[in-house]
Amino acid sequence: MPQNYSVARSLEIYERAGELIPGRTQLISRRSSQFAHGMSPIYAQRAKGARFIDVDENEYIDWVNAVGAIILGHADDVVDTAVKEQIDRGSLYTVNNALEIELAELLNEVIPSSEMVRYTKSGGEANAMAARIARGVSGRDIILFSGYHGWHDWYQSANYLVDPESGEFPFAGIEPIGVPKVLAGTALPFVWGNLESLETLLKEHAGSVAAIMMEPLRSEMPPQGYLEGVKALAKAHDVILIFDEVSCGWRLRIGGAQELVGATPDMTVLAKAMSNGYPMGAVVGSRDVMQPAAQMFISSSYWSDNLGLVATLVTIRELQRRDSAKRFEEIGETLRIALNKAIADVGLSGACTGLFWNPSITLDLPNEALRPKVNTLFIQEMARRGVHCNMSFKATLAHTQEDIQATANIATQALAVVKKGLDSGDLDNLLQSDLKKEPFRRLVR
Repeated sequence: MPQNYSVARSLEIYERAGELIPGRTQLISRRSSQFAHGMSPIYAQRAKGARFIDVDENEYIDWVNAVGAIILGHADDVVDTAVKEQIDRGSLYTVNNALEIELAELLNEVIPSSEMVRYTKSGGEANAMAARIARGVSGRDIILFSGYHGWHDWYQSANYLVDPESGEFPFAGIEPIGVPKVLAGTALPFVWGNLESLETLLKEHAGSVAAIMMEPLRSEMPPQGYLEGVKALAKAHDVILIFDEVSCGWRLRIGGAQELVGATPDMTVLAKAMSNGYPMGAVVGSRDVMQPAAQMFISSSYWSDNLGLVATLVTIRELQRRDSAKRFEEIGETLRIALNKAIADVGLSGACTGLFWNPSITLDLPNEALRPKVNTLFIQEMARRGVHCNMSFKATLAHTQEDIQATANIATQALAVVKKGLDSGDLDNLLQSDLKKEPFRRLVR
């Protein structure tokens, strides 16, 4: 561990950001409060493969990877070369680019639900587009949802209600400031994994539900038959089924969670990892559901941007060429075994669990109130030793066996500090960071 470790430059810039940018960052998950403020990096200056270097010249093994948007590795040579070549041909044309057709054909090939395609530049607006299409096709207003689907009004209006499990805001800590109150009741949360709660809502709002929008999974596999049951309910109530695969897509399988579990929705929302760090999103679906969108006002200049199209085409083909599903499983399972060994070696109780694409560490604690301090201390000690992570780990295809072993070695050291704090009852003296804060509850496991 470097004795002179510092993120002073990051902190200085972050302070300036507070005067210029409301909330300091564009993405809540990039706020310093999501890690170990004071010790975690906040600003990077360059990245390559599985690592990045911050503005203080510290180098980190990256297990966050732009919240999952980087899948092949930072600054992938194949993707970046194709994008640079496209820049020389023009990044945005006055007329259309035939690459739109080429990518639509490729998406139809790899995504089970895809027969027609519309493009966006982000996951949030892709979800908003899917909601618009579903409402337009069905002539109904209500969206039943489970999971996180972005920042737009249609979805954030749910915070005028309560989460069916906790009795709190569906998105803990986020008030619907600026969201029209008239939208209250148009987006209703249901409990993931519970068919009865979904069926109850469908019956209570019979004839008014446009769509069921859900993350099919996040950190664990759905209960046996659950997604098939959701699909059956959607069909029985003449409701459009939408899978939001912005977060879970691509790493599990190139065709997404739907390819893995075998349940095909009417529409799928895609973004993040599909383009390895270039802005890109898409809504794909059956012809019956997507064709009516031709009559809807869904339009934006930069949805025709050439760079996202090229980056996505090349990223998908590279995932295919590099046998990504097999490789991600190998990386994830190797990392899980190594982290579980680290936990055991220091004498702590807990485990690294979850699906291979996003395993996470959960420690057994004598008092649940200690978890914010323990998690922050772990993140702090990992950062000081050159690993940028949360309690979960998202790999890229650039991560090597050496990266995994280095991460496990550093985790052993970080966990030893955690154990020292727990044994002494003095976690506070070991913390040199502000406590990590959770931005919101995602409503799906």
